[in-house]
Amino acid sequence: MYAVIKIRGSNHTEVGIKKALDELRLNRVNHLVIVPETEIGQIKKAKDYITWGEIDKEHLIVLLREKGRLMGEKKLDDETVKELGFESLDDMAEKILNGEIKIKDIPNMKPIFRMNPPRKGYKTTKRTYQFKGSIGYRGKDINVLIDRMIEGGKIGETEN
Repeated sequence: MYAVIKIRGSNHTEVGIKKALDELRLNRVNHLVIVPETEIGQIKKAKDYITWGEIDKEHLIVLLREKGRLMGEKKLDDETVKELGFESLDDMAEKILNGEIKIKDIPNMKPIFRMNPPRKGYKTTKRTYQFKGSIGYRGKDINVLIDRMIEGGKIGETEN
């Protein structure tokens, strides 16, 4: 599964790129969606406005706990996860990563994660990640960006 984050505004862009962003459900900057690898065509079409990479299970669990929302802006906790038919957040994340279920198929769950801007900001949003920028494919480094965008800081560390 890929985590896809919109990092540039899409004003004055081509119609095809706007349509690709709409199909990915990325309507605002700093929104994140989890998509399967089969969506690579839409991702490549919008490559100049997004960054993406493979999310791991640990970060998906934190993402679901911190930024996952149900209709009515309810947070995901152990009770609501059990009401949705999962044993725990760990079980839910495992099924999402294995492709057994999509986030949009979970009843009453919003498929978009509204993230904070990353701490210390983006590098330039006009160059690719390989050339010391922020856009494009990151691989496993997307997890580092997700850490910087979640309020709690890095996973496993506490702030003083």
